[in-house]
Amino acid sequence: MRSIWKGAISFGLVTIPVKLYSATEQKDVSFHQVHREDGGRIRYRRVCQVDGEEVQYSDIAKGYELPTGEVVVLTDEDFADLPLSTSRRIDVLQFTPIEQIDPIYFAKSYYLEPEAQGSKPYVLLRDALERSGQVAIVKVALRQRESLATLRVRDGVFVLETMLWPDEVRAADFPFLEEDVDVRPQELKMAESLIETMVGDFDPSEYRDAYREALQEVIEAKVAGREVVAVEAPAEPGPAVDLMAALRASVEAAKKEREGAAAPKKTAAGKTTAKADAGKAKKETAPEEKPAPKRRTRKSA
Repeated sequence: MRSIWKGAISFGLVTIPVKLYSATEQKDVSFHQVHREDGGRIRYRRVCQVDGEEVQYSDIAKGYELPTGEVVVLTDEDFADLPLSTSRRIDVLQFTPIEQIDPIYFAKSYYLEPEAQGSKPYVLLRDALERSGQVAIVKVALRQRESLATLRVRDGVFVLETMLWPDEVRAADFPFLEEDVDVRPQELKMAESLIETMVGDFDPSEYRDAYREALQEVIEAKVAGREVVAVEAPAEPGPAVDLMAALRASVEAAKKEREGAAAPKKTAAGKTTAKADAGKAKKETAPEEKPAPKRRTRKSA
């Protein structure tokens, strides 16, 4: 990884020099716009709408449009005079429980690595913060934009998570919130039962981007000259007419799925494997023993 920013954590009178790295990367298949006939790249020119001339990048400035349609042009010198006091500092403002911060405020995550001379104060603050169970609320300026952020510990490393300002979070103003929706107690209980049935520990490795994998296969097929087989997408379920029945069916389906996951599975050698409690005995069937014939049961009317 390559650092994208250098600065220091300012904690009281303690200064910890650090380097900042992007903690995440978007795994996506990128495309270019090309000419369908010959695959040539499509290029765009920067053209001024007033004189129709192409403009060099060095002659481009930032403009703020007024309600009247007039434009205020800002130069690099105008931005240089702005008071970004945290341009090279991560200022610790306070400490707070992470539960008090709504995840909707989080924007992007970064790792912080200490410079050689800052290892000891870095580890000291890291261990103290981890033992406190709190996160640090900090202020930092990245790419000429000042942001609030949190500082927390993950796998022994500080993670800086930039946050949105309060006026950047839209209010959830939807008409249905004003409606008087009647939810019956038995429906609520069944929904709670469905939630309880689906409770499990979160393991991110269990999930994958099926669309990206399928798209990559299509590209590889194009490269290899193979025939691409279209896979029909499953039909989208419509809205439930009977909410109670839909909830009950969902609970049953979730139970069957969980029971199926816990059922014994055959290995390549033909042996069955299953997780069992230590107190349960394993039953083995003799080789010569034949399975009992299945009996038909009469269906109730």
